[in-house]
Amino acid sequence: MEKILVSKSLEDNVHCISSILQIEESFDIIQRDMIVGERNCSFFYLNGFIKDEVLRDIMANMHWVRNEELPDTATEFSKRFIPHGDVNIVGDFDQITKSVLSGLLCLFVDGYEGAFILDMRSYPARGIDEPEKDKSLRGPRDGFVETIVSNTALIRRRIRDPKLIIKIESVGKSSQTDVAICFMEGRVDDRVREIIINKIEELDLNELKMSQQTLAEALVPRGKFNPFPKYKFTERPDTAAACLYEGKVVILVDNSPSALILPTSILDMIEEPNDYYFPKVTALYLKTTRVMITFITVFLIPIFMLFMQNPEWFPETFRFIEIKDEMNLPLIWQFLIWELAIDGLRLASLTTPSMLSTPLSVLAGIVMGEYSVKSGWFNAEVMLYMAFVAVANYTQPNFELGYALKFMRLILMILTAIFDLPGFIIGSIFVVVAVCVNKTLIPRSFLDVRRN
Repeated sequence: MEKILVSKSLEDNVHCISSILQIEESFDIIQRDMIVGERNCSFFYLNGFIKDEVLRDIMANMHWVRNEELPDTATEFSKRFIPHGDVNIVGDFDQITKSVLSGLLCLFVDGYEGAFILDMRSYPARGIDEPEKDKSLRGPRDGFVETIVSNTALIRRRIRDPKLIIKIESVGKSSQTDVAICFMEGRVDDRVREIIINKIEELDLNELKMSQQTLAEALVPRGKFNPFPKYKFTERPDTAAACLYEGKVVILVDNSPSALILPTSILDMIEEPNDYYFPKVTALYLKTTRVMITFITVFLIPIFMLFMQNPEWFPETFRFIEIKDEMNLPLIWQFLIWELAIDGLRLASLTTPSMLSTPLSVLAGIVMGEYSVKSGWFNAEVMLYMAFVAVANYTQPNFELGYALKFMRLILMILTAIFDLPGFIIGSIFVVVAVCVNKTLIPRSFLDVRRN
């Protein structure tokens, strides 16, 4: 498709940009006409994105320009009469349209073959408060927000090194979403860096419907049957900076308050910020405890079911954990019902107003705890083990990994209930294989393409 170039005629330029942006149809696209030194000029910008005081100062400075002072070229005009730090001269309407829709200001001056693009954006944004999910006891209290410029500034504040490179790309034919690729020159693997950059540049997407998640799915497609996550997200700038120092690539997407980290592994996903802010012994203890609890949440209930199906396996010392009361429902159904009920409570908590969350939690704990046992539907031991598993899941910082482990536990439970010990062994092998074959790094096919 042939590009439409800017002409010296202001009337032609205004007609072209007005027809492309459909200014008459959209109320938030502003056209402001002025006279500069007896020449007509027009400003185009999106309402709500421009700093009014900066625009007022530029207009005031241009208001007093005399006709004989006007230079012959657009470059000289920019140097003498546009007192702003970020000014570019663009000659084609594709780039102009993208700039205006990205929140930049466009200025046409009659007689100059080019448009002046000024970056005076002021995005509506919330404060950089600490993320709810990613909290730290001793670390900083700031977090990423939905504005990509603010997020890159938070990283630059921590890494004052010229080797920190931040490349900007535009992804999506329709959405034109800004994507920042951050890496440390000399620390990142050059092949991995080139693969990620080339993959993003070659993405053929119409839009990023779900922002960062859509980009992640396009970069590292999910397996159809493997629920384990393939990438790590973080909402903390200090974690992103630490990953950059480790030689990883951090990807920021506009309108997304988190960073995508590649390449990664399942061991990276179970880390949390507190591991870095405590002494090594304490950090090692926390990591070990988290790994052990993760292991227990998968295998505790299937092992308990296995022993309940084979009571003669119980050592005398542990006879006290055996269910001695009458079971009105088979053990597997009790656990499956409770797995579903816990997920129901978790989903309900997401839509419950904060002022009601505490009383409803107390009510749910009393009703579903005490009365479910008294009614005969569930045994007390089942309630105890499911309560431990439900609470232990919150030690896992990665939400997707927590659900992947839950699915592994369900598979183990069902296989154990149907096939007894052989089912438990087959299920355990399936869990190990699912973890091992999960390609959390750059897929091998990418590497093969680069070698060829």
